[in-house]
Amino acid sequence: MRIVLFILFTTSLHAQSDSSIDKLNFKSLFRNKFEADKPYAAQLNPRAISFVDDYMRKYGKSLEKMKSWGKPYFDLYDQILAIYGIPKEMKYLSVIESRLNAGVISWAGAAGPWQLMDFEAKRLGLRVSFPDERMDYIKSTHAAAKIMRERFAEFNDWLLVVAAYNGGAGRVRQAIRKTGSRDFWELQYHLPEETRNHVKKFIATHYVMEGGGGWTTLTAAETKYAKENTPTTITNLSAEDAANTTTLEISGRFHSLLVANELLMDIKQFNQWNPGFDKVLGEGKKYNFRLEKSKLHLFEAKRNQLLAASIRALIEGSLPK
Repeated sequence: MRIVLFILFTTSLHAQSDSSIDKLNFKSLFRNKFEADKPYAAQLNPRAISFVDDYMRKYGKSLEKMKSWGKPYFDLYDQILAIYGIPKEMKYLSVIESRLNAGVISWAGAAGPWQLMDFEAKRLGLRVSFPDERMDYIKSTHAAAKIMRERFAEFNDWLLVVAAYNGGAGRVRQAIRKTGSRDFWELQYHLPEETRNHVKKFIATHYVMEGGGGWTTLTAAETKYAKENTPTTITNLSAEDAANTTTLEISGRFHSLLVANELLMDIKQFNQWNPGFDKVLGEGKKYNFRLEKSKLHLFEAKRNQLLAASIRALIEGSLPK
C-alpha cells in the first residue's frame, strides 16, 4: 500500500512540475518560445490573429460566460489531466468538442464531453452500451487524457495533438511526411479543413481563457504598487451624474480608450466614472461599467465588436499607451 501511495505521490509531483512549463510544448501557438514574464497576447503566433479575431466576434461572449458556469468542469479536468502530466490548457479541447456537454453525440458516433469514438473508448476500457461511459465526465476525462498522452509522445507538440485527436494520428503523420515539418502552420493545408479549423478553434478558445493579459507586462514590484494604488471605486459621483448614468456588469478584455472612442465619450469622464476599468477586466474579473443612459443601447449593439477590436489590438500590440 505504501508503494502505491508513493507512486501516486511522485506521479502527482511530476505532473505539477510538467504543468509549470505547459506552454513550452505549444510550439506553433506562439511566435517563439513562450516566456511567462512577457504579455501572452504579444507572443501569440501572428498567423493565428485573424482566426482568433473572427472567432471572438462569434463566440467571445459565450466563452466569457463559460469561465464562470464551466468552472466545476474545468476544476475536475485540471485534477485528472495533472495525473497524466497533461497541460491544464488541454481542457479547452473539451470546450470545442462538446461545449462541455456530456450528452452530445456527433454524426460520426463520437459521444460525451470529449467526443470519444466507440473503438477508442473500448480500447481504453470504457463501456459504450447502456450506460455509455463516454458520457461520464470522470471516466471519459481519464480516457481522453490517455489518448492525448499517447499522441504527445509521438508528436511532441500539443497543437498537433489537437489535430490528431480530431483527424486521426495517421493524417498528421502523413502531413509531416509531405512537408518535413512539425509546425502546424507549415503542414496545416495537408490536413482536412475540419481538422485545420479544429486546431484554430482551440487556439482561439485557449486565448480567450488564458490570454487576457493584465499584470504580466509589469515587474513584480510594479504590479504590487499598481494594484495597491489604482482605485477601482468611484468616490466623487455627483447627483447629476448618478441620475444620468447607469451601470452594466461586463466581463472580457475590453480596453477603455477603444470603448470611449466608439461611444464618443470623453476619456477623462470615462475614467472618472470607471476607475480601474482596464485593471479589473485585465485580471479576468467582472466590472460594473458606468455610462450615460443614452449610450447604453449603442454599447449593447456594439458590445461584441468592441470586445473583438480590443482583443485584436491587444494581440497586435497596438493598444494606446
